[in-house]
Amino acid sequence: MGPPEDTDTEGQHYSSLKKRCLQRGMLFEDPCFPAIDESLFYHGNRIGRVHWKRPQELCDDPHLFVDGISAHDLHQGQLGNCWFVAACSSLASRESLWQKVIPDWKEQEWDPEKPETYAGIFHFRFWRFGEWVDVVIDDRLPTVDNQLVYCHSNDSNEFWSALVEKAYAKVYGCYEALDGGNTADALVDFTGGVSEPVDLVEGQFAQDEVARNQLFERVLKVHNRDGLISCSIRATTVEDMEARLDCGLVKGHAYAVTDVRKARLGHGLLAFFKSEKLNMIRMRNPWGEKEWSGPWSDSSEEWNKVSKSEREKLGVTVEDDGEFWMNFDDFCQYFTDLVLCRLINTSYLSIHKTWEEEVMRGSWVKRDDALRNRAGGCINHKVTFLQNPQVKTVEDEVLICLQQKERCGRNKEGKGENLAIGFDIHRVELNRKYRMHSTQNKVGGSIYINSRCVFLRKELKEGRYIIIPTTFDPGQQGEFLLRVFTDVPSDCKELTLDEPPQTCWTGMCGYPQVVTQVHVLGAEGLQGPDSNGALNPYVVITCEGEKVRSPVHKDTRCPDFDVKGLFYRKKPKDGIHIEVSEFVIFSKNVIVDSFLGQMTLTSDPSGRQEHHTVHLRDRGSRQGNDLPGTLTVRLITCNELTSI
Repeated sequence: MGPPEDTDTEGQHYSSLKKRCLQRGMLFEDPCFPAIDESLFYHGNRIGRVHWKRPQELCDDPHLFVDGISAHDLHQGQLGNCWFVAACSSLASRESLWQKVIPDWKEQEWDPEKPETYAGIFHFRFWRFGEWVDVVIDDRLPTVDNQLVYCHSNDSNEFWSALVEKAYAKVYGCYEALDGGNTADALVDFTGGVSEPVDLVEGQFAQDEVARNQLFERVLKVHNRDGLISCSIRATTVEDMEARLDCGLVKGHAYAVTDVRKARLGHGLLAFFKSEKLNMIRMRNPWGEKEWSGPWSDSSEEWNKVSKSEREKLGVTVEDDGEFWMNFDDFCQYFTDLVLCRLINTSYLSIHKTWEEEVMRGSWVKRDDALRNRAGGCINHKVTFLQNPQVKTVEDEVLICLQQKERCGRNKEGKGENLAIGFDIHRVELNRKYRMHSTQNKVGGSIYINSRCVFLRKELKEGRYIIIPTTFDPGQQGEFLLRVFTDVPSDCKELTLDEPPQTCWTGMCGYPQVVTQVHVLGAEGLQGPDSNGALNPYVVITCEGEKVRSPVHKDTRCPDFDVKGLFYRKKPKDGIHIEVSEFVIFSKNVIVDSFLGQMTLTSDPSGRQEHHTVHLRDRGSRQGNDLPGTLTVRLITCNELTSI
């Protein structure tokens, strides 16, 4: 699946608007985001008289970029949007990313030699609900006393950050909407990636060295794969917001992580042969000043333990530029929240291909018919829970991101009214094609929260799973985007049918009379031709020509198969055949299947679980003979095809 085409907001097309302005010899004025107080605030002016000025009125030689783009360009203004500035700092460190957000940047740059090509119009792109959206703005920026009110650069004639901020404020409705937002959301909007929030306190990473080292490897992997990372120290009270700690760190404030490294201790050859390395992380304060003053801060004596070449490699500077290094142990001690934004590179041409992506669009829709209702609420509501959309997938490690479409309506605080959303994951039969009608084995799930996105990273053993995205309460309606990322193709699709469909062949071929779930739990005492060696067994369930085969279990005589098959049966009196075999690998990569035993069971429609532990039998003319080992199976058969 390729990336969706760019769309534009408000029906505004940048190139045609610019062309019209140039033909008329006038500067663009955006009617959709005018230079008035309503574009700044929800409830009246908070900062006094604001003058909207174009960059040419603020300096003689305006530019989008001065000496390129960097995290050091950014400074937060009179707005609590350090989260946005931190996301911009991360963006600035990745050329391939900012060139997507700032398209045609060379064409958009001021050209002092051709002033007649300047039309006071710019456009930027943000990833919104599954597609890249083109946002057009004019270049009138809010100022007080001839100074930019909000985000600005070190260089007074550099304007990329102020213009990107204006476009982002337009998307959200006004500048005040950016006050107190979410870095995770901004990183997704800038990249189309997937943000994973990590609670460092709840995970007890400061106390648990093993967990901390595992987290560092995860952070390093995200950084090395060009992901974006942000962090903060939670403020629990209003007084705490932006309070500076004795160590120089600031509470309630988003920092951009700009580097992650393993630093080698020591000097010369000694350093080369010593295995001791430090886990180091570098970050930047959006204020551009006020740094960490503890160990490994810019001028601390710890840097004497590191060779000059290693220091140069790490880019250690002794300047109060807001950028500083910390040991990861100290980082976990002080910081409370971390956001890892993984970039999803799904190109088959890339040597760094990381994930397979499946994107599902769906809706929670309330209907009176229980089989057609798709707004069932969370699992607390047992009667309606399975009336939600259901998406099947297969996998091992999986990243799942559920995003709700933001609502246009705003409450009196000016914030969007998000629903509380989340999802559950259930392990189901390997051959399930139709919707699940009774809950099965729940293997995981997200938290429920009224944020735009909910994320989960989960290791799943090989099998088939159903993801059930829901609102917390039943009856709530809205649109959602479910993104599933896996290492191998997951064949992810929404289950829409409740039972096998009636077709033109039904009269001739018949229609299922009963549905049977076969659950092979495990085997005991299996024995192959080599009576002493361990086995690699698997099981195959066959019913009316349809087969379900389990994964191979390695080195065991007592496998815990835990595999299910679901069969819609036209001949309920026919038996269900189960066969156990071994996967044998000989030398020279010769692979042979070795028969270990079989059984045939019947199941009548009782609606109750039948539990069988049966000795394995031989096949062919020796079918009556018992073989070593028993198999334990649960069966459930129902006349109602929408009961399992």
